[in-house]
Amino acid sequence: MEGIDYLAEERKKAEFNVDEMKIVWAGSRRAFEVSDYISKLVADDPGFSKEERTMLSRKELFKNTLRKSAYSWKHIIDLQLSEEEAEKLRYFVDEPAFIDSHLGVFIPAIKGQGNKEQLKKWLPLAYKMQIIGCYAQTELGHGSNVQGLETTATFDPQTDEFVIHSPTLTSSKWWPGGLGKVSTHAIVYARLITDGKDHGINGFIVQLGSLEDHKPLPGITVGDIGTKFGNGAYNTMDNGVLRFDHVRIPRDQMLMRVAQVTKDGKYVQSDVPRQLLYVSMVHVRQAFLTYASGALSRAVCIATRYSAVRRQFGSQNGGQEIQVIDYKTQQSRLFPLLASAYAFRFVGEWLKWFYTDVTQRLKTNDFSTLPELHATTAGIKSLTTTATADGIEECRKLCGGHGYLCSSGLPELYAVSVPACTFEGDNVVLLLQVSRFLMKTVSQLSSGKKPTGTIAYMGKIEHLMQCHSDVEQAKDWLKPSVILEAFEARAARMSVSCAQNLSKFDYPEEGFQELATDLVEAAVAHCQLIVVSKFIEKLQQDIPGEGVKQQLVVLCSIYALFLLHKHQGDFLATGYITSKQGLFANEQLRALYTQVRPNVVSLVDAFNHTDHFLGSILGRYDGNVYPKLYEAAWNDPLNESDIPDGFHEYIRPLLEQKLQTARL
Repeated sequence: MEGIDYLAEERKKAEFNVDEMKIVWAGSRRAFEVSDYISKLVADDPGFSKEERTMLSRKELFKNTLRKSAYSWKHIIDLQLSEEEAEKLRYFVDEPAFIDSHLGVFIPAIKGQGNKEQLKKWLPLAYKMQIIGCYAQTELGHGSNVQGLETTATFDPQTDEFVIHSPTLTSSKWWPGGLGKVSTHAIVYARLITDGKDHGINGFIVQLGSLEDHKPLPGITVGDIGTKFGNGAYNTMDNGVLRFDHVRIPRDQMLMRVAQVTKDGKYVQSDVPRQLLYVSMVHVRQAFLTYASGALSRAVCIATRYSAVRRQFGSQNGGQEIQVIDYKTQQSRLFPLLASAYAFRFVGEWLKWFYTDVTQRLKTNDFSTLPELHATTAGIKSLTTTATADGIEECRKLCGGHGYLCSSGLPELYAVSVPACTFEGDNVVLLLQVSRFLMKTVSQLSSGKKPTGTIAYMGKIEHLMQCHSDVEQAKDWLKPSVILEAFEARAARMSVSCAQNLSKFDYPEEGFQELATDLVEAAVAHCQLIVVSKFIEKLQQDIPGEGVKQQLVVLCSIYALFLLHKHQGDFLATGYITSKQGLFANEQLRALYTQVRPNVVSLVDAFNHTDHFLGSILGRYDGNVYPKLYEAAWNDPLNESDIPDGFHEYIRPLLEQKLQTARL
């Protein structure tokens, strides 16, 4: 039945103003208006249809993405979209493409690492898409260990050129998005060698293909690395392989903001601190948070709406069966993911502010908060992308068998989100970086240097090492101060315990190797504390809209108590809570699920996702799931004829065979 809202009864139950919650989710009224306008613009344009994406062959899929990218670019120009609107357009088109790496990584790298002359030369070309670029860092043999890259850039003073070369098979550049088939240029990271001396890794702008016929230039071998996990998903992107055979580039194509090579081959470092190179990488990591909360919110929206539509078991005398969303097992798996999506949104908002604050300080040569930013973006990127990938898969399971259909939108959403656990820093490696920051912080506590920002809690180390939770009944767990102290004590005690164990080793690096798993757990505890504390801070702000704040308070408690329940071993082992207090936390969590239940459909409506963006029959706004699933099945290419290709060749002979009695 078209036009009927099968979720209308659910929407009537809401105890808050959904339109006001949409603004809270978007971050501001202005951000909401831009998102709302652009998402509807994309949804209403048949040129951006996603209907057949999971059924196309790789070649058709890729060509279709090239068409959409060119179509997007035409919109950006014709509608004179601002940079913010253009970014939103790419987001809502919802298809990984070369344009993402060009605008999202290639241009920022030139802006961050090029000198004034280079910005003047390359940026106008890149902004007008007269050249298309990618970011060639990762190699076949090295990803996380950037210092181990093997590609070389050797300076030749005779010709005033660098010779870019791939000396081994494992030095082949491998994975850069946009590289395989589209990019004309790449920022290539290579070992800078002058006069036999290795100066470490530097970036170089290298032309890959002719601007006349797009064929690879002499000495360049370039191609696509092949089909990736999932239907659709990242198969729209030409992740590439690139090899150099003594390719020469002018000396001024080395990115020269931080260091340069003079005409006579002298390596000179500028007075711009090397730390600034981190900043473009950190920028990409903090942008991940928006994508992580966005992807998780989509999965949660699909699973929530479908759980309200789907009914199973429990009918009495032929009456209606129970809505799946009313089962406690469904709630205990789904509602914490809903709370996580909101939690990640708010920590993302804060991280954007922190990033801006640090970059402003850098302009005045104040580098004091850079190590904290580096550790925080690494840790939160790791925490949120891991939770998002796991959360999407959980939402797929929460949708039962139908979640396995591509038309549910969940398999592709998972396939497109899961690589974020690896790229821009492997999630476990990133947590180990966070743990080094924590160990350094603990070692400096006796120096009298006061910890600030996200590690300010370490300043109360004596109290946190000795205190115990004073929870006496379940509802005590609703107090923000009670939750906060629990997470602070757990994080502090796990870090101090690691530091004490490290001190027993003669060589610190040996200790880091041996205690790596404990260090990762301490880093997770620290990062979860940040997310919980930023959610609590958000609730201390003025939040308009009837009932909006109350819903967020409930979600904040669900997020924190779900983590406490999941990591109860940590809280018990560090001695901060008793097992009885752990039971109280679980009891309170159950009560919160009951409290949030009438509002869940409206809480996912507040994400303001269009049906086009969700790309899911199960997550349709109107809840009209079954007729649409049935209809979609008949659109599969396999159903174009009753008799499939190969039937006469392989199946008919089987059906017509003259059976002989088998001799056993």
